[in-house]
Amino acid sequence: MKYDTILFDLDGTLTESGAGITRSAAYAFEKLGIPVPEQAILDRFVGPPLVASFMEYAGLDEAGAIRATELYRERYSTIGWRENRLYPGMAPLLKALKARGAYLGIASAKPELFVRRIAEHFGFDQYFDAIVGITMENTNADKVALLRQALPGAYDPARTAMVGDRKFDMAAAKKLNVAAVGVAFGYGSREELEESGADEIADSVAELRALLLPGEPAERGAFITFEGADGCGKSTQMKLAADYLSERGWEVVSSREPGGCPSAEAIRDVVLDVRFKGMSPECEALLYAAARAEHVRRVILPALEEGKIVLCDRYLDSSYAYQARGRELGDDFIRQINRAALAAAPDRTLLFAGDRGVTARRMRAGGSLDRIESERDDFFDRVDRAFEELAAAEPGRILKIDSDRSIEEIFADVRAALDALIG
Repeated sequence: MKYDTILFDLDGTLTESGAGITRSAAYAFEKLGIPVPEQAILDRFVGPPLVASFMEYAGLDEAGAIRATELYRERYSTIGWRENRLYPGMAPLLKALKARGAYLGIASAKPELFVRRIAEHFGFDQYFDAIVGITMENTNADKVALLRQALPGAYDPARTAMVGDRKFDMAAAKKLNVAAVGVAFGYGSREELEESGADEIADSVAELRALLLPGEPAERGAFITFEGADGCGKSTQMKLAADYLSERGWEVVSSREPGGCPSAEAIRDVVLDVRFKGMSPECEALLYAAARAEHVRRVILPALEEGKIVLCDRYLDSSYAYQARGRELGDDFIRQINRAALAAAPDRTLLFAGDRGVTARRMRAGGSLDRIESERDDFFDRVDRAFEELAAAEPGRILKIDSDRSIEEIFADVRAALDALIG
């Protein structure tokens, strides 16, 4: 680890916050009756102190700029702060730095109330030893003073860095004689960072990781599967999970089975096609296994090695439920033909289980039924029993979730499971 103490700016460094800031700035212009400038001008409000920005770009005196800042905060305090997300890959970087014992701090020119609210809402407050911003009464931020406040009582300047996306961040780092690390993926530019004396510049979060943790490979990602009978709502929950994890700074790969890559998707078309309703159970199971082998090699393993989170709609458990039990082929046969799946065992499986009548109605509401969905009730009875037995056999991996509730209630359980696994 190159630095023991690392301070981060917030906007444009940790989070992609431009939408909330620029929309709130536009709101202030509208409330003041001033023509809203073009987007390129609004983008310049991300990072610098607001009063200075309103004076420069709206031609206001200090009193007018303070009033504009108050109007800006009207919208930002209710809506704007949520129009935000961590940069992809930022969460695992912070987690890795913290695991290695680094002291981490945030020094932001925005009100500390908002900084803490954002950090808590997006789940990255857990990684930071200090979170510092200005007071609500303060309208001008002194970045050097903020950095001093965020630093620990004792630190080695030679082992300390300030990470930011604007010249203000670099200048403050220089004044404190600590390393100035610029990120060109934020709201400044590489030219601005170079001109302001950045010691190092990262063009992506991956490059920032390489600067802060030189020579250290990314930790393995996490593999989470979503299982259940057709119509249980797992696909909806998986999409919500992907959005939740993405806005919290995790790189997410969403996939499905059969499918996930071109060759496996072609197999999917065959397996689900109602024209092949007479397909033998053995052929069906082998096709699923072939698609899975390709999916594991082409998609799942590479993503996990890159530290990404893989979410998959169905996996090996479905083959045990649908082919081993539903088609009555037996567990041993399914185990033998799915050896490729052993290289990518799920870290967590979310099993959505509910009333069969409810799931059947949902399935029919989706339109025409595919070859599997067209099976008889006794087939699905065997599938349901199989999922129950799988959950009972592996309670440490498989979490059973009641799907006979609202989408929001179900997702509360999904979110808790994700938080417990990812941390």
